[in-house]
Amino acid sequence: MEFIPKWIAWEITRRCNLKCVHCRSSSQLEVNDHPDFSLEEAKRILDDIHSYADPVMVLSGGEPLLRNDVFEIAAYGTGLGMRMCLATNGTLVNETTCRKIKETGIKMVSLSLDGSSAAVHDDFRNQPGAFEGTMNAIRLFNEHKIDFLVNSSFTQRNKEEAPKIYELVKSLGATAWYLFMIVPTGRGEEVMAELIPEEEYEDMLNWHYEMEQDESDILVRPTCAPQYYRIVLQRSKEEGSRFKRRNLKFSTGGSKGCLAGQLICLIDVDGNVLPCSYFPLSGGNLREQSFQDIWENSKLLKDMRDFKSYKDNCGRCEYLKVCGGCRARAYAMTGDYLAQEPFCHYQPGS
Repeated sequence: MEFIPKWIAWEITRRCNLKCVHCRSSSQLEVNDHPDFSLEEAKRILDDIHSYADPVMVLSGGEPLLRNDVFEIAAYGTGLGMRMCLATNGTLVNETTCRKIKETGIKMVSLSLDGSSAAVHDDFRNQPGAFEGTMNAIRLFNEHKIDFLVNSSFTQRNKEEAPKIYELVKSLGATAWYLFMIVPTGRGEEVMAELIPEEEYEDMLNWHYEMEQDESDILVRPTCAPQYYRIVLQRSKEEGSRFKRRNLKFSTGGSKGCLAGQLICLIDVDGNVLPCSYFPLSGGNLREQSFQDIWENSKLLKDMRDFKSYKDNCGRCEYLKVCGGCRARAYAMTGDYLAQEPFCHYQPGS
């Protein structure tokens, strides 16, 4: 496997107008201990990355639309020839937002939808009116012919919503639906008791497999659920069929489970390069090193790529190179990012 950065999430602010139960970022409109970086620094970082690689750049947060210069950042990246995307909760989207998205060349927008109704979604997002705001954003994106995809995160509180959200997303004209199996980070640490039990977790992934095989209208993918790729191989072999998969221009560019520090990473608002959006350890800081230096030489990122160092069941598993286990979940639940995936019951060789 060649370790080239294909997809980078960039936390351009830690400020946010929501207080979602699973989020790693802030729930404040002002964050003094992690302030926004300047537009000049944003341009420097884009220049630095562009000199080395050509990844999809996802402007994220917090809520990136809280930055007045978010579209200047997007336009600068587009001017370099980079593929710029935007990840928003949707509640601040208006006509001006849509015009700026088109003008600055943003290729894809991702929205979050964690319930098929306001009651469920607003509870998950800890904000009355959040569902209405997201649905309004989707209406505007359709009117302005802006490509968007939907991310949904699942815990005990909304696990029964998955089929309903799937049907809703299909009806809304989304390019894709990404099903996130939550990793407990940030405020997400408070929902440890809400994590979907291991056996139900596997049931959801099997449901997803069956849905994906029957689906032709919308691309669907599980995220932060690397054992899905083991299930795909197992079931395809059992059924004597070939797994169908389509590509997406917003995709991380891999057909493997955990891609943290291998094809993807997160740059936080302080300039730290983290293996993924749910991994709290830094491989280096862009205020002190170049992106290339961090990507190629960080011990942490090298550990992510050294599959032989993975421990216990993950290290012994014949599906290691297509799954890898979630390194962020292993770290969150055991304190060891090389430990076996805590939510996988598969016994190697069985």
